[in-house]
Amino acid sequence: MNPDGVALQAIAPEGIGEIVPGADLADLVATYAVEGDVVVLTSKVVSKAEGRLITGDREAAIRAETVRVVARRGPTSIVENHLGLIMAAAGVDASNVEPGQLVLLPTDPDATARRLREQVRTRTGANVAILISDTAGRAWRHGQTDIAIGAAGIQPLEEFEGRTDAYGNELAVTAPAIADEVTAIAELVSGKLGRRPLTLVRGLAGRVLAPGDHGPGARRLVREPGTDMFGLGSREAVAAALSGTQGAAFGAPALPGDLLDALAQCGFEASAVEDGISVAAVPEVRLLALAFAYAWQVRTAGSVDTPTLLAPLS
Repeated sequence: MNPDGVALQAIAPEGIGEIVPGADLADLVATYAVEGDVVVLTSKVVSKAEGRLITGDREAAIRAETVRVVARRGPTSIVENHLGLIMAAAGVDASNVEPGQLVLLPTDPDATARRLREQVRTRTGANVAILISDTAGRAWRHGQTDIAIGAAGIQPLEEFEGRTDAYGNELAVTAPAIADEVTAIAELVSGKLGRRPLTLVRGLAGRVLAPGDHGPGARRLVREPGTDMFGLGSREAVAAALSGTQGAAFGAPALPGDLLDALAQCGFEASAVEDGISVAAVPEVRLLALAFAYAWQVRTAGSVDTPTLLAPLS
């Protein structure tokens, strides 16, 4: 214990060697982990052990792993993959594998984390938490950091909503992503090129859940469809609004004031009325695109002499 506060220790053992399909990851964890550890495994070794290695065309692999394209700029694609994660190239990676091979993300990293935790408990009696990490970029910032894509035995998110700070201010949206913070610590000691795929983070035993309680998993950190303000890239959002596709990415109906501001910005004369928003224009393409993007709809089509009435989608 540090006299100034809680001390954390992160250990990334050397000499683990290459992980091959069928490798016993539980045995690997059991070799190093002790009671109360938070064990971080890179997704790369989990994928290798689970046989998620392929050969072939990288672009074809990305398409196969893609559920939805979020944004594309030249050769770079930001997509939603089968895990609900939004990341570059759907998480398909060609690093730290034999030339010509590609590694895909684990099929169900939360399930893998739960299984490994149970196996380690059975073999050693130690109660540990398991995190599976991967590298991702961040909107608005250069560079990447590691995030948790699988979790068992730890709450991935600590919600402070409703609590008060030291000054008596009530917290509304503060929710530290504990699992992501721990995987970022682990990456600092494991490194990208160090061939150290396992990290033991010690000093967080108080966060390790009781045996049998695995928590909600890393899936808890993935925003639900429609709740992400940046569910599409800027160009892709324009195309979606004009084409009337991917409406779910725009989320729930906007507040009337927000739509009124957008209409004014685009030169439409509009006002709030009892049944919605009245727009002094026929429902031409720009008006329809705005309504779609804000999850509103035309309730009554206008004419030259009659305004268009907009109402939120029910």
